[in-house]
Amino acid sequence: MQLIRCPWCGPREEVEFHYGGQADVAYPGNPADLTDRQWAEFLFYRDNPKGPFAERWNHTVGCRRWFNAVRDTRTYEFLATYLVGEPPPAAVRPEVTG
Repeated sequence: MQLIRCPWCGPREEVEFHYGGQADVAYPGNPADLTDRQWAEFLFYRDNPKGPFAERWNHTVGCRRWFNAVRDTRTYEFLATYLVGEPPPAAVRPEVTG
């Protein structure tokens, strides 16, 4: 069993958490102006890097709060957790892709 560090509750077993997708995906400023293709890209296209990746997680069985984590997609190792709206720690900041 892997432990994930919740920023509010501390380390807990991974079964207490729910994955929420890529972190820091900005909602479109005016979604009504998007074409169908642009809307589909916003909804469904996400980065899929090999290595450190910033993700959203929810502590569903604990405090029910959302937070961000940097996880290595090669090893599944959690490198850091941090609050939504904060930048990832510099030591584990994933590369931003196009």
